[in-house]
Amino acid sequence: MNPLTGQKTGTSMVYSMTAFARQQAETPAGQVVWEIRSVNHRYLEPHFRLPDSFRELESALRETIKQYLNRGKVECTLRLQGVQRDAELTVNLGMLDQLQHALNVAAEKMPGAAPANLLEVLKWPGILETEQLDAKAVQQATLQAFKDCLQAVSDVRGREGSSLAELINNRLDTMRELVEQAEVHMPEALTAQRQHLQNKLADMLDGRDNSPANNDRLEQEMVILAQKADVAEEIDRLRTHIAEVKAILKRKEPIGRRLDFMMQELNREANTLSSKSLTSVLTAIAVDLKVLIEQMREQVQNIE
Repeated sequence: MNPLTGQKTGTSMVYSMTAFARQQAETPAGQVVWEIRSVNHRYLEPHFRLPDSFRELESALRETIKQYLNRGKVECTLRLQGVQRDAELTVNLGMLDQLQHALNVAAEKMPGAAPANLLEVLKWPGILETEQLDAKAVQQATLQAFKDCLQAVSDVRGREGSSLAELINNRLDTMRELVEQAEVHMPEALTAQRQHLQNKLADMLDGRDNSPANNDRLEQEMVILAQKADVAEEIDRLRTHIAEVKAILKRKEPIGRRLDFMMQELNREANTLSSKSLTSVLTAIAVDLKVLIEQMREQVQNIE
């Protein structure tokens, strides 16, 4: 993601929530190593494992992670490798010259005094200076390494998301073919169902009242039964939902929750189609549709 524009880098529009990345960097305090693991979760839930000396960075880290990720349980671990560099000692030459001059003056005034001990000279205040580590530089280097690691995680999630989108699109294409098969088979199935009902009614009415009024009433009931068995609306809704899922996959935003909702809607229509199936062919189509929807639902659970 570009932190300035808020847009993720790369061409992928679908992002998985599963990824791992490792990033190391040199700092004035030694080498730092970031490891970030990401798995699916309903919201963005970061967890940090930091050395005590880096705890004050956590707030900045939480704000940074929001620039790269939208959902997922994210475990971020920071480790220090190698021995931390010791502070370097330097001699204040100007102060040493002044001290040397003072010692020479004292020696002239007190010729019998013992000469100054070198270690005692170094203990004199201001002679030795300690170069302190730049804490700000350490934090900046550590934060930059964190950003680099997050970018690597985002790249992995993008690559996996592209693969998931391709798999889902392939299943949607198969579903569309099944829906077309069901639509082609429907007139024949309705005709067969109508004939089946007529045959059953003919057997039941054999020897009974065959008056025109009674026949009209039975005909009306047959029409009602045929209408209840008609799955044209379910087929239309399945086709519409398939097109909507394909459109959602092209959005440049987090789409996991939208896709999860659409999987529920697809499953609802497939169940209705199954309950209304008039033939074994339609039943088999409904079963195949539900299998494909379940496969997509499992994949959608891992999409950001």
